[in-house]
Amino acid sequence: MHRFNENRDRFKPYGLTFEVWVPDVMRKPDRHNEIEINFFPEGNITYLFQGARVTIPPKSFALFWGLVPHQIVDFSESAPYFVGTIPLSRFLEWRFPAVFVDRVLKGEILIDESGKYFHYDKFIFQQWIDDYAENRGVDASLLEVRARLLRMADRVSDTNASGTIKISDGEISQIERIALFIARNFDRPIKVADIGYEAGLHPDYANSVFKRTFGLTLTEYIMQERVSQAQRKLISTDSSISDICYECGFNSISRFNAAFKRINTCTPREYRKNFSGFI
Repeated sequence: MHRFNENRDRFKPYGLTFEVWVPDVMRKPDRHNEIEINFFPEGNITYLFQGARVTIPPKSFALFWGLVPHQIVDFSESAPYFVGTIPLSRFLEWRFPAVFVDRVLKGEILIDESGKYFHYDKFIFQQWIDDYAENRGVDASLLEVRARLLRMADRVSDTNASGTIKISDGEISQIERIALFIARNFDRPIKVADIGYEAGLHPDYANSVFKRTFGLTLTEYIMQERVSQAQRKLISTDSSISDICYECGFNSISRFNAAFKRINTCTPREYRKNFSGFI
């Protein structure tokens, strides 16, 4: 069984995995560029995720993008749970409904907690683990993973919405490079030209590809990343607000306050007060 390794390098890829984990309170968040699947036969786990405390109940199947900082801050019992990681490129290649992909890429934890598939999920996740460990049947397992996520998309998405994210296969790796570059460099000045250079694209085209995938411009996404990091620091550290401002890539307190209030409808000081003792 696996536990979170606190010495693990930030952004180190997990790749394609299916494993059994034991919950631990994490002293720092994990970040990786795979889509993470959690299945909890027993007990619940609470993540600090996007500046919010999110509890995944027992018998639930959950999905989120691992590039969003996620940190276990509580759990009800030390019951093993199942973890899978799917490379982002493969997830995008599967062409799920646009509304489903949009919610994942915008940083939600999607939870199917109906219990309807509980016995199936427990059986099939163990099968994926066995296939992966024995290096056999992996292609069949991936077909089953995609089918399970399609069912999940039907349950957690607007069934009246249609269409898929309009990106080509060749653009998927470029989007991955852009997202990782921003995640690694949000705390320093970033220009759209820098991002275009990193992805080997003209800045205007990089911005266009990114907006088609995320629904945000590169500038908006960078701002959202910085504010998200500030939220986590405000409730999980006692650093001063001015220190957090500069640690998260803002060059002035006034810009930080304006951006934070635009996204959270409150100031950083009010946010910290509201969530004092949060974890």
